[in-house]
Parts: sequence; C-alpha cells; structure tokens
Amino acid sequence: MTMNVGILGHSPGNGHPFSYSAIINGYSDAGLREAGWPVIHEYVRRRHFCEFGVEGLRVTCAWTQDAEVTAALCRATHIETAVADPTDMIGRVDAVIIARDDAASHRRLAEPFLEAGIPVLIDKPLTLDSDELDYFAPFLGSGKLMSCSGMRYATELDACKSAIADYGRLRVLRGTVVNDWARYGIHMLDAIFPLLESRPVSIRALASRHESLAISMDDGTLVCIDALGDVPPIFRVDIHASRRHSQHDITDNFSMFRRLLSEFAAMVKSGRPSESAETSLVVLNTLIAGNQALRINDEVMIDGAQLQAVV
Repeated sequence: MTMNVGILGHSPGNGHPFSYSAIINGYSDAGLREAGWPVIHEYVRRRHFCEFGVEGLRVTCAWTQDAEVTAALCRATHIETAVADPTDMIGRVDAVIIARDDAASHRRLAEPFLEAGIPVLIDKPLTLDSDELDYFAPFLGSGKLMSCSGMRYATELDACKSAIADYGRLRVLRGTVVNDWARYGIHMLDAIFPLLESRPVSIRALASRHESLAISMDDGTLVCIDALGDVPPIFRVDIHASRRHSQHDITDNFSMFRRLLSEFAAMVKSGRPSESAETSLVVLNTLIAGNQALRINDEVMIDGAQLQAVV
C-alpha cells in the first residue's frame, strides 16, 4: 500500500525538502541541478537506482513559503501537487514531513496535523523551548511524531555501536560540528548518546572562541561537543576508552537520511514510535540545557524536563 506524504517548509541553507523527497520519489537530473543544490545533486547521482524509494512512501504534496521554491521542488522530485497552504494537505496525505530546521516554526506548522491524528516527521531540532517540548512529548510517545538528526542512523558509527563493549570503560567522547549549538549540536547528541548506556546529569559551557560544552554523564563519562561556527563542513565523533580509541567522520548523508525516512515509514505503518520518547526527550532536554548554559556561561543540571542553573 502506498502512503501519501506531504512535505512542507524550507529554510535558508537547508536542502532537506529536496534530499528527502529525492530519496523517496527519485529525482529529475535536470530539475535537481537547476534547483541550485549541487551537493545534494552530486551525492544522489552517485547512488544506484535501486537505492531510491522508501517502504511504500510517496511524496504527493508540497508547500514552502516561496511558490517558486515549491515549483522547483516539485519539478526536481516528481511531486504532483503544490498546495497554497499547508493545511490544504489534510485529507490528501497519510503523513507529513516538516523539513524546516528553524525550531521556532515547528509547533505552528505541526499542530494542525498532530491534532488531526496525522503522523509527522519534524526536522531537527524539534524545539528549543521546554514548554513546547511538553506539548510535543505525548505525540512522541504515541507514535504520531518523530524528530531527530539523521546522524542517529549514521552508517559510519555502525561498527563501533556493535562493538562498543570492546572499547572497555568509556572515558571521553568528543563531537565536532560546523555552525552553532542551537541548530547543529543535536547532530552530535544524536550521534553520541546511542553509544552510551549512561544518562546526562549536567552540561557546562567552556571558555572558548566557539561554542564548546562539556556534558557529565551519570557513570563519570565525559561528552565534549564543539560547535565551531562558520568553518568548512565537519561532523566528527571521537571515542576514547580504556582499551580502544577511534575517530569517525560522518559524510554519507544519503544513507543516514534513507534510514531516518525508513524509520518514519515504520512508525506510520505500525503506529508505534521508532525510538522511545525518552530517547528523544533526553537529547532535547540536553540541547535546551546547553542553550541555557551558554547564556549564563555556567553549568546547568539536567533532570528530565527540569532545567536548573547551578548556583
């Protein structure tokens, strides 16, 4: 059975509407080239045709804030219908993907669909506001909402995940990422936290020319994340432990996005969360606490949804 999907939204510098739709629907070579996303065009061109398509999903409706961008998206990725308003999709689609990475827009765009019982995938980060997180939490738990970085499913981390016990006692895990903590810190949190059995207890802003934070875990492991700002692209995870060390550069966007979309398809079909709500809430509470730590230039305790400055 084909499930019709709507894709909505567009953020400057974020090509996810094009990459997600291309992975699901396939793409027009000329259309994607003309749309102005050369990095996406290059990495999809390197894939075999059998890698396109995701478990019965089909993107059939599109909306962005700019009619010209919407038209380019439809041409590039074989989407049949451009709508004038996001809510025009209700009654036409079985699920929606909100492909904007500006967190402040997410509740406004998602709420009509969530309240109508339509499953939603929201681009990272879901929210930077604890009150909004309280609103989203029940939908995460009920299998109506999914939101995470594709780096939760990075192929480059498969080998170390399966052999993490061979590393011995974990000492320090480091994540290094381009741009800022608020939008890109979640990439490293979603990449690193699945490697750990421990939970974060506090996060401290470190003195640095860039946004640098240290997360203390409840077993004594330290997680350090550096958001380097405007530098050449980097998404790197370093693992240091008592028996092994390793370094992992994450570069295969196509595979991580396809896995993410496959997990969303499974959620839509089953009505069950692809990941536990607790997994997502721990990441988002840490992200929000990190924002607070950067604002006050100090340490913030992480206790479920309760964020409290250390005095």
